Amino acid sequence: QVQLVESGGGLVQAGGSLRLSCAASGRTFSRDRMGWFRQAPGKEREFVAAQSWTGGSTRYADSVKGRFTISRDNAKNTVYLQMNSLKPEDTAVYYCAAHMGSGVPVTTTREYDYWGQGTQVTVSS
Repeated sequence: QVQLVESGGGLVQAGGSLRLSCAASGRTFSRDRMGWFRQAPGKEREFVAAQSWTGGSTRYADSVKGRFTISRDNAKNTVYLQMNSLKPEDTAVYYCAAHMGSGVPVTTTREYDYWGQGTQVTVSS
């Protein structure tokens, strides 16, 4: 059974940092594209960051560009999202996702095959 489990969320003050982790099991994701999305209350799930299977190509939402960094450790079957200079508007449930197969990073929810259960990030002002 394929599972993605996020961790690392929590409460942080504006300007602070958090690092989210997404551990995969049941499948080796080293050749899959990985992504992070988030969903705030009353809003649709939105793209945050994505990475190719090699890690050599990344894409970011404009709202997080320069503040967030996606990375992966294929040996650990884990993907990370380093979040710096957090703002109250970053408050949301953050989800990691996997798209089977190699290629360029993908940014739409419908293209992803597996999803984690989410981890809450709350940024206080």
